[in-house]
Amino acid sequence: MVKIWAKVLRDGKIQRQFVYERSDEKLTFSHFFCYLSDICSALDLPTPVLLKAHILNFAKFNHVRFLRRDFLEEVDFDYLLLENIVL
Repeated sequence: MVKIWAKVLRDGKIQRQFVYERSDEKLTFSHFFCYLSDICSALDLPTPVLLKAHILNFAKFNHVRFLRRDFLEEVDFDYLLLENIVL
């Protein structure tokens, strides 16, 4: 089961949030871009550039932060935070 809590933060406050769930599969890092694009679509955000460092941070620390510089388009928030919900 995949559960990811996505939060859009500005000035340290949550502006928007969304819990992404997929019960049909286990968390696989090869599908991480699909998870990210689904989350960004649900939050009506552009999809950021996904680097190997992002996937490694998510794997090691159970969260990853996408800063403004990770987006190709201009965004009106400080960062997008994805946290793995471990059950």
